Amino acid sequence: MRLNSSTAAAALRRPRRAAALLLVLAGLLLAPLARADRQMDPGLKAVVQAAIAEPSCDPHDERFGEEVFRKLQEPRLARLVADESLRLKILGSVYCETRSIVHRYREQRHIELKMTPELVLAVIDIESRFDRYAVSSAGAVGLMQVMPFWPRSLGVENRLFGNVEFNVRLGCEILAFYMLNERNDYRRALSRYNGSTGRREYPDLVLGRLSSRWRS
Repeated sequence: MRLNSSTAAAALRRPRRAAALLLVLAGLLLAPLARADRQMDPGLKAVVQAAIAEPSCDPHDERFGEEVFRKLQEPRLARLVADESLRLKILGSVYCETRSIVHRYREQRHIELKMTPELVLAVIDIESRFDRYAVSSAGAVGLMQVMPFWPRSLGVENRLFGNVEFNVRLGCEILAFYMLNERNDYRRALSRYNGSTGRREYPDLVLGRLSSRWRS
């Protein structure tokens, strides 16, 4: 049988339409997977619970390192946070929580976690622009945009909003959990923290800001 030109063109379009439909369906199926975590990994419950129970941050006698960190980073943070006391509180919390977590992982798990205070500053910069009252469209809260799923189930959701120390503590513990599970792979850990697993946009933003603004 001989096809005329219009019939032949229609026949050619059908496979293309079918292929396009398959791509759309694949995108719909993969879209939830890309944001499948959103800080709701079951393993995080124990991590958040332990962080809530911790009475205060222990810097493990790293006072000199903290002072150097403050001196270097405060002028940079002053461009974004006008209040000096708030700047010092943010920097103190970021340094203390990060160093405390790294020390604990080293002592208890014999793992050298490559999480630095500068990386945490870059995360906060991208996540909330250092607004402790920030709330995202997805419901993430505070400086480190912690998702309230586990804090809500543990009855401490209200402490995420505006509380610098508590928000930084939970955010650092969650980021450390992902750093551990991703074997210190910054990009994979950051994408899981943000809920964009397998995508590069968010990790690239954080690592770019780390390099351009917060690197020591």
